[in-house]
Amino acid sequence: MSKAAGAAGSAPGPTAAAAAAAVQKQKSLLQKADADVSSLVDNFSSLINIARVNDPPVRNSQEAFQMEMRAARMVHSADSLLKLVSELKRTAIFSGLASLNENVDRRIEVLGQQAEGTERMLERIGQEAAASLKELEAHYYSSVVRSPSYD
Repeated sequence: MSKAAGAAGSAPGPTAAAAAAAVQKQKSLLQKADADVSSLVDNFSSLINIARVNDPPVRNSQEAFQMEMRAARMVHSADSLLKLVSELKRTAIFSGLASLNENVDRRIEVLGQQAEGTERMLERIGQEAAASLKELEAHYYSSVVRSPSYD
């Protein structure tokens, strides 16, 4: 029995729990991406606002510290987004391979069914040809013109 025929008895596609887990993971990834992007935008806006030059030296050192802090947060958010993109690529590759394997298994099953149908059809055609040939032979041997007479 082929692998595709064995897989045909099992439930097709992902289970309800797997589908729910995939939806939940998608939501969490989207929320994480939104949070990282909004953090980047907020920190960049704050960095631009703080970048104004003021006269008092104490205030300038405070603003420099705030700028460093905001820049560090931006780097952290950008790093988090890069990790998210990497995870999404990995997920796309592996789920793509799983989907590809499922499609290949389905195609193997369909082609196997077509091959069985073709074999049945060829067998039927062979039987019909044999029956027709028998009928033609019987007709030929019972005919008067079967062989030329040499008188």
